[in-house]
Amino acid sequence: MSHPLAGINILVTRPAHQADELACGIRRAGGEPVLFPVLEILDTTRQESLLNLIGRLDEFDLAIFISPNAADKALEQIRGKRTFPTRLKVAAVGQATARQLAHYGIDEVIAPATRFDSEALLELEELKQVEGKRIVIFRGDGGRELLGENLVKRGAALEYAECYRRVKPEADITPLQRVGARGEIHGVTMTSSEGLRNLCQMIGEDGQAWLKNTPLFVSHERIAHTAGKLGFTHVILAAAGDNGLLEGLLKHFRAVSTQP
Repeated sequence: MSHPLAGINILVTRPAHQADELACGIRRAGGEPVLFPVLEILDTTRQESLLNLIGRLDEFDLAIFISPNAADKALEQIRGKRTFPTRLKVAAVGQATARQLAHYGIDEVIAPATRFDSEALLELEELKQVEGKRIVIFRGDGGRELLGENLVKRGAALEYAECYRRVKPEADITPLQRVGARGEIHGVTMTSSEGLRNLCQMIGEDGQAWLKNTPLFVSHERIAHTAGKLGFTHVILAAAGDNGLLEGLLKHFRAVSTQP
């Protein structure tokens, strides 16, 4: 059996409850995942507002879920309060979110087949014809405004349901600093610009020399742009999702192993 990541240590920065799939893929390829979450997902502090909106779900024509976390946090609350309206159409920014919605019995989901972001969702025909529609977007606190702003421009009546918040974890950075300084982190995976900024803050100036010279595998052009501004020297843009990141890792380290 081929193990293209044999002897390779990969920093996995996803939130703790979302790291298993990528970590298992790295192990199957012979590598060693080093788990270091740079985001923690917590319940919203605006619980009363969220529950009020959930009670009014029948008023909406379309519910959009921004992320798997939005699907989890919102559906947990909805299940505890009511049944999900059968006539309410559902959209998701990406296939991972659509799969998460399926866990809650929501199988008919409008979602892009590729390019899992707000821009791709806005290109779908179902999101172009929204004049007069009432739309709710389930998201984390302080999310991007691009999707909502464009839907309003297209004539929709929009409300946000902030159902979770992202915080920078409190973590002991010393073990990571040690292995990084010894050159024992061979790649870093990152799935959000906010997480990348958190990692830089958490690791501090002393760790940024090795960190910013380590191959950084990112899942979106926005993250690559942020990485460039932060001074990362070797940024690899992979396809979206854990499978995309894993394929990016495999492609890169196979190529490295064949170099003379």
